[in-house]
Amino acid sequence: MKTSFTLKRLLLLLGLPLPLLLPGGGKGAFTAGAQDYSPLYRDLSIEIAMPELPVIPERRVSVLDFGAKGDGLSDNAASFKKAVKALAKQGGGHLDVPAGVYLTSPFSLSSHIDLHLEKGAVIQLSPDKKDHLEKGKVVPGIRASKQTDISITGEGTIDGNGQLWRAVKRVKVSDTEWAAFRRMGGTVSEDGSLWYPFNLNGFDNIADVAEAQEKLRTHLVRFTDCERVLVSGVTIQNSPKFHLVPQRCTDVTFDGVRVRCPWNAQNGDGIDPMQCRRVLITGCIVDVGDDGICLKGGVGSEGVKNGPCEDFLIVGNTVYRAHGGFVIGSEFSGGINRIVVKDNFFSGTDTGLRFKSAVGRGGRTSNVFITGTRMTDIGGEAIIFETTYLDRPAGSPEEGIWKDIEEQFVPDFTDIHISDLVCRGCRTGILVKGTAQTVHGIEVKDGTILYFGKGSDIPEGEAMVKMENVVFRPISGK
Repeated sequence: MKTSFTLKRLLLLLGLPLPLLLPGGGKGAFTAGAQDYSPLYRDLSIEIAMPELPVIPERRVSVLDFGAKGDGLSDNAASFKKAVKALAKQGGGHLDVPAGVYLTSPFSLSSHIDLHLEKGAVIQLSPDKKDHLEKGKVVPGIRASKQTDISITGEGTIDGNGQLWRAVKRVKVSDTEWAAFRRMGGTVSEDGSLWYPFNLNGFDNIADVAEAQEKLRTHLVRFTDCERVLVSGVTIQNSPKFHLVPQRCTDVTFDGVRVRCPWNAQNGDGIDPMQCRRVLITGCIVDVGDDGICLKGGVGSEGVKNGPCEDFLIVGNTVYRAHGGFVIGSEFSGGINRIVVKDNFFSGTDTGLRFKSAVGRGGRTSNVFITGTRMTDIGGEAIIFETTYLDRPAGSPEEGIWKDIEEQFVPDFTDIHISDLVCRGCRTGILVKGTAQTVHGIEVKDGTILYFGKGSDIPEGEAMVKMENVVFRPISGK
């Protein structure tokens, strides 16, 4: 089932709302969300393509009809799988989840299906790691692969039980919190710096050693090679790793999604599109333990093969705690092109605009326009370019981390235009870690940065970053 592109475009050009009923969608077919996003695409710095919305048949079933119980005790995996299979057999529709707490192991969504979580509905992933294994591999909590027209909507919550998966750094928690983790059982590293959820009280391990189990963590919601995806209104929280991940998808819309986990959650990224095309992220609130909204473009030759992140509009979002508010990297060998980041607010993030990569993981950015960014209480840099970054799992040694790096994939941060920026409170305004080979052609225009450490640290000056009408002022009280 496919939306009529011509009809939709005509209605948008005429300024008319999209109707619930669309020809070609079958009886009762409608566009998920029925939202006209075209006003967001007016008056942008560059023209970018708008994503198509999924079309879902107007057919509804309740997960209760398939034996589910929202009592927080029952295993509902079979019910979700039966409901998805039954809807798919009929050509799709809405799978309603009423108020309640639904414990489940991972399950998949199929084409033309909307998973609708009503207010008060919580889908919580099983605390037993064995329930997450399929054919010997850990799989995401809710996933879809090579499907079309998929949505997750409503006012409910998807919870990943991530505290039972993530390692915890001692320096990031209080004595009280550390004692609470110790009471869960688990394993503390020899030097006392890390707690692993290995040998937990009442649960089996799924690896022989803590470090190996740590590497098995996966995402909470992931779409791979899908077309026309919408996630709207729901809360996605407490993932074992990243929370919301579209990978190699086209036509993706995230609207009004709340993503949250503890600020110290290891690798707790919020929204991480990977090598996607035509993506809208709007009205989302992110409060997480790692990067907030992060664009990734693949590593090395494989990244080039799968292509760039392209035609993104990221507008009107709020990021609270996170390593970075808006981030590119660390891997982007496939490239980043035609990206507009507009009217976003970052408060309490470690950095504001974060561009990170390293030799072997880098690619080229182009046509990146960031405007209307507002920031308060940034712990580190308002803007940072770092080209010597390499991600390491918790507890892994530094020795050998550069092994097998493909040196030809050098980061090339360029053609990035930042304007109308206000930051009140950061340690450093603009910091560059790299050379003019890896960071160049960057423009920052019409901004105010109030810092408590240093205004800027740009080793090769205008060869890297050209500034126009940017005011730096020191502030006290930090």
